[in-house]
Amino acid sequence: MSSENFSVTDCERCPALCASRSRIVNGTGPADADVLFVGEAPGANEDERGEPFVGRSGDVLDEALLEAGLDRETVRITNCVRCRPPDNRDPTGEELSNCREYLEAEIAAVDPAVVVTLGKVPSEHMLGRDVAVTKEAGDLTDVRIAGEPRRVLVSVHPAATLYDRSQRGTFDETLAAAADLAGVETGGGGQSRLGEF
Repeated sequence: MSSENFSVTDCERCPALCASRSRIVNGTGPADADVLFVGEAPGANEDERGEPFVGRSGDVLDEALLEAGLDRETVRITNCVRCRPPDNRDPTGEELSNCREYLEAEIAAVDPAVVVTLGKVPSEHMLGRDVAVTKEAGDLTDVRIAGEPRRVLVSVHPAATLYDRSQRGTFDETLAAAADLAGVETGGGGQSRLGEF
């Protein structure tokens, strides 16, 4: 399956985001990944490079992925909103809603074993309720997304581990759980399907 099936090349739905972006930042990674990470929105580095989770938080994510037996080449990484909000503010409810069909199309096309939400905004957006991320990190919830049942795993944002080192253990444990749900053999450095989830 080609990632072009769910890449967004042109969108003018959100005037403020269109004005602040330099490009649309689509998800990266295999179109059939077992683990799909959902962040909030592109920041300055992501907007510049056209790739989600680069910069310091991307480094934290890459390191934790490797510890869990995953790597960036085997997972899909995307965002709730594909354009950088001005001044790195949170996306508005309307902006999240405007981009939701793109996210749902990507999740449906990839059909991951688990969707991992990185931080408060994507967790609340995917679960449709208030989420206390630090308390609920590692919690797995069955949710219908685009009419299909999906397993959503709540995680703290990688950047949270930079500001509060005590969050790193929680983050690592959550990624290890994601790898386990996807049937990844830790320590082997590779990803294998151990049946349908």
